[in-house]
Amino acid sequence: MFLIVTRNFPPDLGGMQNLMEGLSNGLLNHSPVKVFADSFKDAGVYDKSSKLQIQRVGGFKIFRKFRKASLVNEFLNKNQVRAIFFDHWKSIENIKTEALSKQPSFCLIHSKEINHEQGSSLNKRMLAALSRATFIIANSNFTKNLIKEKGMTATNIHVIHPGCNYPITVSAEANTKAQQLFGKANPKIITVARLDKRKNHEKILMTIKNLIPKFPNIKYISIGDGEEKNNLLKLKTELGLNKEVEFIFNSSEQEKVALLSNADLCFMPSIISKKSVEGFGITFIEAAAYGVGSIGGKDGGQVDAIQHNQTGLICDGNDLSAIYEAIIKFFENNNNKKFGAAAKEFSKKFNWSLIVKEYLKLLN
Repeated sequence: MFLIVTRNFPPDLGGMQNLMEGLSNGLLNHSPVKVFADSFKDAGVYDKSSKLQIQRVGGFKIFRKFRKASLVNEFLNKNQVRAIFFDHWKSIENIKTEALSKQPSFCLIHSKEINHEQGSSLNKRMLAALSRATFIIANSNFTKNLIKEKGMTATNIHVIHPGCNYPITVSAEANTKAQQLFGKANPKIITVARLDKRKNHEKILMTIKNLIPKFPNIKYISIGDGEEKNNLLKLKTELGLNKEVEFIFNSSEQEKVALLSNADLCFMPSIISKKSVEGFGITFIEAAAYGVGSIGGKDGGQVDAIQHNQTGLICDGNDLSAIYEAIIKFFENNNNKKFGAAAKEFSKKFNWSLIVKEYLKLLN
């Protein structure tokens, strides 16, 4: 049996949630999987339809982690587990050493969650927690280098990229709705991401405004919600982009993939915002699975998800001119078709059935 201990899991939405779900289901092909996950609205409906053994842990956040750790410790003492997987260094922090020593353990790391100033209390806690794992799994080469910069000297750090189970079949209903939303737009551009500073939606909107003379029928759709919502809605109005820009704050999986499959470009030139930095960029791989190329930012691990000048382009997300020029280059001479075809082939390397084998290789 494999054991998953995670703070992030569906039906909650997000990249980490999708990652832990994909990993859990991928491991299920090799052994039964038990999941300890945080409670979430409508989790009961999701859990009943899942083949995973899911145990939810509720209560106030400050106490939840201790209660979950206690349940995990008890489970490990009573059951034989082949390996245990943690989504975050805080998930392994309170597991007893005796319980951990009974089987190999994997702790996943992501750039935002480890980007604490060296010597700070969070940095010390993080390093102490990670030192307890058999394997530290970085989601990109950037994240691996970042954890070393933060003081981790261990040699058990491995890069395993997040997996992706796209493409999935798009329903006729969802496809029709996506086509209606995009209409006769050209080009059709999409971002799937939380509305936070790091994702750089502000410069995206400015770029869309600047592109209208070149592409008068341009359409940009953003899927996601977040703390920047009101600021971006205000900016959209100020720039006069009511026709060209549409925000979708809540989206079903079918609506998301339908819009991705109908887009010409996946656009997310992320930047570093305080401690927040893009560790990988699974959205680029999801878009690639539908033959859609991407433009991403040079900061963080996006260079692992986009092959520059092959599956898309990498640009300086802090430079408005660089972003604009990247889009012009992306569409000139039908480059978007070439990028899309290469991206679709590249995405096959990220299928969860292949990614899970990278974890199993370490066990063997």
